[in-house]
Amino acid sequence: MKLINIGFGNLVSAERVISIVSPESAPIKRAIQDVRERGLLIDASFGRSTRAVIFTDSGNVILSALQPEILAARFAEKNEEESKSDE
Repeated sequence: MKLINIGFGNLVSAERVISIVSPESAPIKRAIQDVRERGLLIDASFGRSTRAVIFTDSGNVILSALQPEILAARFAEKNEEESKSDE
């Protein structure tokens, strides 16, 4: 299982992530509110402004204070490490 650091020592299983998006659009804000009402929201931003929203295959939504580009780079880095170890 590959774990990705999403900020402040919080880790997410890379295999469970469906998408990483910016929280600025109205549909994403509605999705966050809906998930919050259902009790599936995980706020890993530690009170800082939310810069990335991570959707998982389990229906959970995770808020992160890191930019989506930074998180995507960390995922890509993990994929590179895995492909090198497979060779």
